[in-house]
Amino acid sequence: MDIFTRLQDIVTSSRVSNDPAELYCYSSDASYIKGTPDYVVMPRTTAEVSDIVELAQENRIPVVARGAGTGLAGGAVPLCGGIVLDMSRMNRILEIDIRNLQVLVEPGLVHADLNRALEPYGFFFPPDPGSSEMCTMGGLIANRGSGMRSVKYGTVTDYVLDLEVVMPDGAVIRTGGMVMKSASGYDLTSLMVGSEGTLGIITLARLKIHPLPEARAAVLAHFNDLEAAGRTVPAIMEKGIMPSACELMDSTTIKAVNMYDANLAIPDCEAMLLIEVDGSPCSVESGAARVAGCCRELGAFNVTIAFSEAEMKELWAARRLAGAAVTRLNPGRTRVYIGEDVAVPLSAIPEMLREIRNISKRHGLTIMTYGHAGDGNLHTGMAIDTRDREQWEVLKKAADDIHRAALRLHGTVSGEHGIGSARGIYMNQEHGGALNVMVSIKRALDPHNIMNPLKVGLE
Repeated sequence: MDIFTRLQDIVTSSRVSNDPAELYCYSSDASYIKGTPDYVVMPRTTAEVSDIVELAQENRIPVVARGAGTGLAGGAVPLCGGIVLDMSRMNRILEIDIRNLQVLVEPGLVHADLNRALEPYGFFFPPDPGSSEMCTMGGLIANRGSGMRSVKYGTVTDYVLDLEVVMPDGAVIRTGGMVMKSASGYDLTSLMVGSEGTLGIITLARLKIHPLPEARAAVLAHFNDLEAAGRTVPAIMEKGIMPSACELMDSTTIKAVNMYDANLAIPDCEAMLLIEVDGSPCSVESGAARVAGCCRELGAFNVTIAFSEAEMKELWAARRLAGAAVTRLNPGRTRVYIGEDVAVPLSAIPEMLREIRNISKRHGLTIMTYGHAGDGNLHTGMAIDTRDREQWEVLKKAADDIHRAALRLHGTVSGEHGIGSARGIYMNQEHGGALNVMVSIKRALDPHNIMNPLKVGLE
């Protein structure tokens, strides 16, 4: 019996395909990386995933798990062909347990749908990726994602209590439990978070949830000096203020966003900080005033505070447009996600901003910089004519310079988007001997290298 027939027996013929047109739809994520699978399978249960992986193990067929395909590093791209597991049909919330401050969800659940379900209870899942309306929980966990509110609330790593994982031989394990802490055995949950599908496939996740804050306020500060804006971020923290979010947009980003939506009318300046505080009404009012004062001390002008939900929604809408707006600066060009996710220590933010400006000038390439400055995670946006080989070469050189600048400043090449197949070449420089330990773990758990091969710099 051939592989296609056996896959049909596991999930029925309506949920497996080897049609070239359908395979093409799974040949890329949101990155520039391409690779075509041999089969696409859409499981609905853990048992089906287990049977598929066991079949793949027997026949040494690569298996790549995929959520919504919003990844920016080629993590869900099947570079070696094989089976793509489309996890989007495993999308249920199985349990909302308010008494124990946790939920149990399937990996195909869209992030925003989880928070919509939690809101009536007065709770939320704090990690807040920009792709909230599209990305799935499995992908968020597998890439150790975070988002805009990780300054105060942390990354997805801080919220995973337990995972159900199908291992490379098809065995099903649980990595944790319902308790909020445990000192029992190796921390397999943390091992799987951020493993990008190279060690196993997540089929269930038990997650901590948090009460919604009573109040929020946003401080908007404009600067005529980009590095002064960068210095303001650690200065706020040094004063003992912990904002829930702290976002930066440089002048290039501001120009692009204004071109995208003229109604926003953001003033021309070198940089803008959008800083959110939350908590009790009293603490929010005091915190917002202190943040505003700190911004003014560091040279900000036109500092405003928004307390109403309508005002804050408008401010956050402008920030969320940043990723899409880059192409307005260069009509007819396409944004390429490369070099877009570096993170550095807070004290190194001004220098990293300067480095990116210099890289832009050196290569004659427009680069917009924005991102989660509150935790040192800076995103860059670059657009080129993807049909022009010379522009590709310039783009790759600029991205390489950005990555290596972050590493020189004791940073990382990925703050939240993952390594995938886009950044593996930097893993040895960033991790040194620790990469050998990662490779040893991969070989021990996946000796036939069927789980998402050629990813995370492990080969």
